Amino acid sequence: MSTDSEYQNAAIMSQKKRVLMICLGNICRSPIAEAVFENEISKRGLKNQWEVESAAIMGYHINKIPDHRALTTLKENGIINYSHRARQITQNDFDKFDWIFGMDNENIQDLNSIKPKKCKTRVELLGSYDSSGEVIIQDPYYDNNSAGFQKAYEQCLRSITVFLDKHSD
Repeated sequence: MSTDSEYQNAAIMSQKKRVLMICLGNICRSPIAEAVFENEISKRGLKNQWEVESAAIMGYHINKIPDHRALTTLKENGIINYSHRARQITQNDFDKFDWIFGMDNENIQDLNSIKPKKCKTRVELLGSYDSSGEVIIQDPYYDNNSAGFQKAYEQCLRSITVFLDKHSD
């Protein structure tokens, strides 16, 4: 038997706008984007309006934590309470989320190839909201240092700021 508070929580959840961040392996760019989005909605007092997750196109890193350079970059930018385990996108995600953001054109092509024909989800490049016009968020995984992770963080922050400014009540 369900309680009134369970019904209220279900009603609140159904009213939230949902965002899914996607990259190839879900250990670099999409976790950074998820953490930045979560941090921004917390700072703005919008946790009751938004929900965010991240996932991978490919299942290379399922159940692994983000790359240590991604976590270090988040900590260096003041996001210290983020935890995540990589997962792969599912068909159900296209029903659950209002927006699914890819980080590059390959992500978008892959997403569009698995997206159901009748689907309300908007598939977009996260960088299409970047106020500096840097549309592609490059994969820093194979970089020898963490500079690409910091650049991805900055691009995500700019893009998410513009997105939330445009789509929040």
